[in-house]
Amino acid sequence: MEPFQAIILGIIQGLAEFFPVSSSGHLVIFQHLFGLTEPVVLFDVTVHMGTLAAIVLYFYKDIMNIVTAVCSFSAAFATGKVTFSEGVKDADVKMAFLIIAGTFPTMIIGLGINHFSDTLFMSLKVVGGALLATALLLIGTRWIKKSEKGEADFSFKTALGIGVMQGIAVIPGLSRSGLTIAMGLLMGLDRETAARYSFLLSVPAIIGALILSLVTETTGAQLPLYIFVYALVASFIVGYGALALLVKIVKKGHLYYFAPYCAMAGIMALAAGM
Repeated sequence: MEPFQAIILGIIQGLAEFFPVSSSGHLVIFQHLFGLTEPVVLFDVTVHMGTLAAIVLYFYKDIMNIVTAVCSFSAAFATGKVTFSEGVKDADVKMAFLIIAGTFPTMIIGLGINHFSDTLFMSLKVVGGALLATALLLIGTRWIKKSEKGEADFSFKTALGIGVMQGIAVIPGLSRSGLTIAMGLLMGLDRETAARYSFLLSVPAIIGALILSLVTETTGAQLPLYIFVYALVASFIVGYGALALLVKIVKKGHLYYFAPYCAMAGIMALAAGM
């Protein structure tokens, strides 16, 4: 892998991780274009670490509030000063449990699909078909009526539904952000809450996927350190900008703007895979 390829792949990861166009699908496409057929697990982990860092930085205040609230609740709950039902009345404590609820179906579905990862991540046909499915889902968000249902009305049923979509999005070509935000909107959440929850939910999912990749994959090409540094920096910087922009786009109800691109990319991937 050349330095310019590492930077391009980092940029692709930074853009596609947050824009609803599927980062895994685009990494498969561009790795095929670059002729990088040998798996480089540590490289994929590196670019995902870049976008994970972008999420943590962008939602730093939210994450710290959740961690602080959970620590306080845990101490109070352990001493019997507060009950579970009383604890979840705190918005940050409730969000923590909603994230846990959404993570369970993601974990179960993700582990199941992981058994077929070698086949899925080497197939342009799979990527193309999944990108077309993503395009159809994004188009559908255009007709979802604006809701005022915020965190106070956020149910655990909604969290489970979004978690299922995040698990399915392990398939390359299905956009994690697109599927989870769209599901949140379909289940009645307001745009800001749907976007915020989608990305907070992605933190444990990304960390879990990175750990799984490092534990289960032992093969792959060896690359010099500077390749990883270039890719990490590119994915972080571009990812932060893409995340900030997408949040604004979702708030305006324009998630469907990405549908034509997904459709075009899907058609091209199908044609290339024939």
